[in-house]
Amino acid sequence: MDYLLFTYPNCQKCEDMKAFLKTASIDTREYKVEQKEGRLKIREFLGHIKRDEKGSIILPTLILHDNGQVATVMNTRQEVQEWLKSRG
Repeated sequence: MDYLLFTYPNCQKCEDMKAFLKTASIDTREYKVEQKEGRLKIREFLGHIKRDEKGSIILPTLILHDNGQVATVMNTRQEVQEWLKSRG
């Protein structure tokens, strides 16, 4: 399973997510959406990404990608914690 993390600079929620994932020993591949590589990569998942009421992509976005399929999309530390608990 691949863990893809999409972030934005100077985003406190993004920094908090990165710190939590590190303490949970979850290795991610980070894509910064302000960089070309990040913008191109996030386009692959636009049909799965959550948006706010204005239509903006919610960051951070953590995508669990397994065998070419999106297993789940999470945007908060709490969502990741619940997902980890559900996995036993």
